Amino acid sequence: MLNRIKSVYMYIQEHGTVSTQDLVDEFGITPRTIQRDLNVLVYNDLVKSPSRGRWTTTGKKVKISS
Repeated sequence: MLNRIKSVYMYIQEHGTVSTQDLVDEFGITPRTIQRDLNVLVYNDLVKSPSRGRWTTTGKKVKISS
């Protein structure tokens, strides 16, 4: 699960602003699962939703280990 959340964050970071549906299509998981992952990222102030169903990174510095 943690690897998936990291992958979701990196995908958003690489693509700028993405929709929830983009993430569902990219990762092949349900909208509810992607929402749970996004909630973790929002809680940690790593992503934000500038408009309903759209996601972008916050610009917070984060160290990503492999």
